[in-house]
Amino acid sequence: MENPPKKFYRLAPGREVRLRYGYFIKCVSVVKDPNTGEVVEIHCTYDPETRSGFAPDGRKVDATIHWVSADHSVPGEVRLYDRLFRVANPLGENDDFTKYLNPKSFERIDSCRLESSLKGAAPGSRFQFERLGYFCVDLKDSTPGRPVFNRVVTLRDSWAKMTGQEKK
Repeated sequence: MENPPKKFYRLAPGREVRLRYGYFIKCVSVVKDPNTGEVVEIHCTYDPETRSGFAPDGRKVDATIHWVSADHSVPGEVRLYDRLFRVANPLGENDDFTKYLNPKSFERIDSCRLESSLKGAAPGSRFQFERLGYFCVDLKDSTPGRPVFNRVVTLRDSWAKMTGQEKK
């Protein structure tokens, strides 16, 4: 992100992060498409002394990011399902249950890039996407060149956070 908000711990100009299973990298410049303004290149430096995941000089990074090679990835779709309601009992005291609908109960990411190993994932196969949850290859809409994944279980409990019941 070019102008990240506070508490944004991913790659941004002038910021350093660790690549998962790799080095510390620092974004030094961004190249944009002159017509669309879309970022087309990110120029980074890396510190060869950080291969182990730690810096010999003791500096720390705020985040470890995961990445997928654009040249070797496959297009796909990811469907994120969550609870339908924001409260445990939407049929309380003569309430209209529709006011308790969770606006994030279904999110569709239809232009994502996936690791090439997922290209031929068989419908019904299950995978854990690191830090995101467990996903199942859609039985109806998935194709060998464009897999579709449905999240079946989250790793983070957004429900507990929404209801104030998260563990501390």
